[in-house]
Amino acid sequence: MIKKFIAIYLIALSYSAFSQNSISENYKKQPLSELQLQRWSHLDLEKDSIPGMSVDKVYSELIKDKKGSKVIVAVIDSGVDIDHPDLKSTIWTNKNEKVNNKKDDDKNGYVDDIHGWNFLGEANNENLELVRMLKKPNDGSEEYKLALAEYEKKYNKVFPLKETVDLFLNADKNVREALKKEDYTSEELNNMPSVKYELFQSKRIMQSFIEQSEGKNFHQDLKEFKDYVYDQLNFNLNKEFDGRKIVGDNPNDINDKKYGNNVVYSKDRKDSLHGTHVAGIIAQIRGNGIGGDGVAQNVEIMPIRAVPNGDEYDKDIALAIRYATDNGAKVINGSFGKDFSPHKEWVWDAIKYAESKDVLIVFAAGNDGKNIDTEPSFPADTKDKKTEIASNVIEIGAINYNYGSKMVADFSNYGKTNVDVFAPGVKIYATIPEGKYKYEQGTSMASPNVAGVAAMLRSFYPNLKASQIKNIIMQSGTPINFDVEVGDEHKLIPFSETCVSGKIVNAYNAMKMAEQLSKEPKSNPKA
Repeated sequence: MIKKFIAIYLIALSYSAFSQNSISENYKKQPLSELQLQRWSHLDLEKDSIPGMSVDKVYSELIKDKKGSKVIVAVIDSGVDIDHPDLKSTIWTNKNEKVNNKKDDDKNGYVDDIHGWNFLGEANNENLELVRMLKKPNDGSEEYKLALAEYEKKYNKVFPLKETVDLFLNADKNVREALKKEDYTSEELNNMPSVKYELFQSKRIMQSFIEQSEGKNFHQDLKEFKDYVYDQLNFNLNKEFDGRKIVGDNPNDINDKKYGNNVVYSKDRKDSLHGTHVAGIIAQIRGNGIGGDGVAQNVEIMPIRAVPNGDEYDKDIALAIRYATDNGAKVINGSFGKDFSPHKEWVWDAIKYAESKDVLIVFAAGNDGKNIDTEPSFPADTKDKKTEIASNVIEIGAINYNYGSKMVADFSNYGKTNVDVFAPGVKIYATIPEGKYKYEQGTSMASPNVAGVAAMLRSFYPNLKASQIKNIIMQSGTPINFDVEVGDEHKLIPFSETCVSGKIVNAYNAMKMAEQLSKEPKSNPKA
């Protein structure tokens, strides 16, 4: 999203349209239909010429009327709208807890946790971790220096955008007043008479914005642009802001566990868009004629709210992993990340605890377009970027639907040692709050695609261990044997250098491999 806003910033400087680079002709396919786009991640490369995960092929050829065992998938995120029509039948219910009797019936430490837990309470906006670090006295450490340098870099990138977004907001206001309409169309804008110079300028500015806006809803794009800039300046990068004080705990004390509440979505449900979208990718109802289709059936989503609008706290993530593990989750999805992790040991301990209980954790690799073999990225399942601390974590990069040299999403992190496999993560159609649907992109979307495949495997082959599921997903993927562009600079490298497996996820192959291995209890494929 930041790239789109930077492009818009350049428009504002010149008051002219900004032309983006055309996509490579080498692997160009026919444009996807709306139906194909909505479900491209489920399609098959060989059959459809689209690098999806072959999920539809699994349902049509392998499982058909088979019904696996129920699998609980924990979604550690911004919260989930559990009343969404395409999700509410899939939401986990704690059968050992009586509804709203204000007692901890199951003695798990969380009162009335009927559908999960909210570690943020009513908090939503938060600083980045590096800002929280800079609030503390300068200890002269290298990490403090790195945090300061990163803060200045981020602030200097976003601050100029304030003038730009204000320019567009003012132009939009002038056009709405002139047309006497809040929701004007691009056609109405183009036909608007603009005799006065100020209105003429406003018209041109909004025309340039619409030209660069993704999709038809430029009003929504403008709102997202505004929210991005002002959230950064008012909350994420604001050293004077403290989003944690209303939670009431000490985030630096892992033993201070009695905080949060049982409402598993944010106070304004729209702030749980990210988590609701992630949950939908995994489990929105297949074949019901509305919205998109989830990867897995026969799953229950356990919502755990621990990711604010800003950087997550290590304590919340560690406790969320433990909560999911203790309450029966067999797959955990974590679509979050940051560059600094002051209490990373707490998260590592939680990962090892989940490993001891045979729980698979799926993490998004991150959206900075960087090589995380050499640059910081958390959470991680390694202390030295070489050796894994546990066997139950799989790290996911993102691809798009353009098979060829540009298939790796330019925002996706990569790493021969620290990213395990790639999966669809661009223009993924899924649930958002208030019964709606939306395309979203990020490794945040690639991760639940893989979590869905993992849940499917665990449902039909429950005798396989978490480490086996991880290795099956990696080994059974479709190998990519050509060079691809990575990062902002579009550096060309062999796909085999982007991740451990050198593959993209293929659910059909994974199910076939799992079928074979499930008959060999002692087998343990190594990626």
